[in-house]
Amino acid sequence: MDLELLVHGVGGTTPGKMLDDPRTVRITGDDTAAVFRRAEDVDAESRPGDYRDRTVPEAYVWCNLTSGNASRALWLLLLPFMVVNLAHWMRPAAEDRPRTVRFYGLVVRIAGLTLTVLLVAAACEVALDLAAWQCAGVTACARRHTWLGFLSPAGSEGGWWSAPGRRLALAALVPTALTGLLWYLSHRTWSAYESTRPLANDPEPGHTSLGSPGFWYGRRLVARLRAAHTAAGLLTVSAAVLAPAAAFDRRPGGAAVLDTTGWLLTGALVAWALPVVWVVCRRGRSENLLDHELDRHLVRPLPLGALALLLLAALYAGWSRPGWHSTGRLAGDTAFGGLALAQGALVIVLAAVAHDLHRRLPDPRAAMRGLGGPAVALLACALGGVISGGVAQRVSDWLDGTGTSIAGPPVLLTWQASVIPPVIVVLLAAVAWLSWRTSRLGRTERATVGLGHPEEPEDTARSRRIARVRAMAGLTDRAPFVVTVLCAATLVLGAGALVGALATGKTPDTAADRTYALVHGAAQTSQALGSWLVGLGFILFVTWGRRAYKDASARRTIGILWDVGTFWPRAAHPFAPPCYAERAVPDLTWRIATWTRRTGGRLVISGHSQGSVLAAAAAWQLTPSVRGRVALLTYGSPLERLYGRWFPAHFGPAELGSLHRDVACWRNLYRLTDPIGGPVRIPDGDGPEVDHPPLKDPLAYGRTPGYPLPAPILGHSDYQADPAFGEERQRLLARLRPELPGQRPQPGG
Repeated sequence: MDLELLVHGVGGTTPGKMLDDPRTVRITGDDTAAVFRRAEDVDAESRPGDYRDRTVPEAYVWCNLTSGNASRALWLLLLPFMVVNLAHWMRPAAEDRPRTVRFYGLVVRIAGLTLTVLLVAAACEVALDLAAWQCAGVTACARRHTWLGFLSPAGSEGGWWSAPGRRLALAALVPTALTGLLWYLSHRTWSAYESTRPLANDPEPGHTSLGSPGFWYGRRLVARLRAAHTAAGLLTVSAAVLAPAAAFDRRPGGAAVLDTTGWLLTGALVAWALPVVWVVCRRGRSENLLDHELDRHLVRPLPLGALALLLLAALYAGWSRPGWHSTGRLAGDTAFGGLALAQGALVIVLAAVAHDLHRRLPDPRAAMRGLGGPAVALLACALGGVISGGVAQRVSDWLDGTGTSIAGPPVLLTWQASVIPPVIVVLLAAVAWLSWRTSRLGRTERATVGLGHPEEPEDTARSRRIARVRAMAGLTDRAPFVVTVLCAATLVLGAGALVGALATGKTPDTAADRTYALVHGAAQTSQALGSWLVGLGFILFVTWGRRAYKDASARRTIGILWDVGTFWPRAAHPFAPPCYAERAVPDLTWRIATWTRRTGGRLVISGHSQGSVLAAAAAWQLTPSVRGRVALLTYGSPLERLYGRWFPAHFGPAELGSLHRDVACWRNLYRLTDPIGGPVRIPDGDGPEVDHPPLKDPLAYGRTPGYPLPAPILGHSDYQADPAFGEERQRLLARLRPELPGQRPQPGG
């Protein structure tokens, strides 16, 4: 008996559409992910004779892992964490350098920790500095925002909360709640995703890491990182509350008891920060074994200790201090400047490590010559900086209607907000260049389309439409160019923001007065525009995210990028969106292994788009004996076009060639009009050819007896509509059958 296990792609679908039958039955799984059969095939194992010459189709539906409730659009707010997590998996292939590989992962984990500190510090800047310290401390600003009235010290006697330290302690609830929310989301998804136990198997020496027993079981690491990042966030809030009060107590004539207490609390914060950094640095992923343990001595005490320090810092700051008034802004320039410099240094180190790995084992197809990981890490840090600066500037503009009552955010955040419009201009320039290139490529393709149908009269409009779709599909291969342009712009503009922040406040010499005034005026205009763009971007971001989760057509448009990001386990940042593959891959592996063991039958995994990536990952997880009974049919597959180029250590030529040798047989279908799928480019000499020549799209150029109406341009969808699909599936089954024994008899099904 032959079983065909269908795995859908990005847009998601229903089992009825996958099986071409409205009457379907769930045979295993739950409401989140399940395997379905047609009603007539439910008891197929008990009637093997009825399926001697045909396969039993099954559909694995996993779309609810990444879609469903529109509230999941809020996961898009975790984008910087997801992007830095991607950098961990983008390292070049170099398995003979384990220490360098581990160091690469360490640098990415530290960069992820700085992102957590940065975004929590930005929340502290908004709540503690702008709202509680500056606006509530200025009568004019507090009167405009009545909700801050109880914090204002206006009049001869303010209320109990009007003391600066108490205002800071109360405002600390906002970043503390944000940190708690991140912990809750991470813990909740950890229980649902990382805690799904995969099928136990033995590691195969020299095999790809995706076949390791613990690759899809990151329970221990995510729990460790969640504890460390939560503690880091709480310590950041503690420092923001403690620092102003401690600085006031250190002035001449300050209370000695409070001064000593401030020093003790500062020392305790530093002492507790050391184990947080140690936990992040000490252990990476344990992929070669199925690690069921949890570091309970760290998972709970680390954040609870940081929370206790936060409470002590709030009590210390809230102590009565006569004569303490809030003026100017809190000292955030040093903290944000130090974070920016640290992230820049980490990206430089990461680039040096990636270059060394790529140099030892060059891959000509690797994106950006192996520097994809450092580039993405840079973009993650830049995204965190732009969000921090933009939100701080937007809140400052909202609180300070006149622009004169409060000092505003730290200078560096203001300059980072001014970077947003130039980045958009650079992106628009890149889009314009890509549009021009696409137009030129479309004109070239138009001649190719005509040559492909010499027996039919040319239809200029039809040729132009087909050529345009082919040219647009080629934009996927230009992604490294876009990332390179963004990284170059980020480096230049980031350096400019640092220089501008350092130069702000300095008196220019007479010869440069006009230039300085021009640059300063342009920067102020850009800062104001950037703050408004952040508000608009937030609305658009959530709106598009909500539409992507609810609308299948929108998911097909932008879903592939999100699904690529959430395919990978959380190895560098625990607050990244959950990895759906840690549920989907064990599901597929268990289904394949148990069915082949129970029936002794043959199985074809038929994967479309992202489903082909899940199919490959599941095949790597199988034991060699089971893997040899499995055939792969992939179509519209990004295995090499996206994953092979951007993740060469896991989907490079050696890994895909190994998969081809291990499975019984493999065939890959693609179209030139497909913006996602492409050839898998198995190296020559690795057995029968995997890639089928590009399928015709459309199936008919003009009107024919078989297609009296114009045939649609299918692109990435509906591969089953092509007659070549059925032919290749039958050839695949024919190649699979002779090498394997027949089905074992089944007592009673």
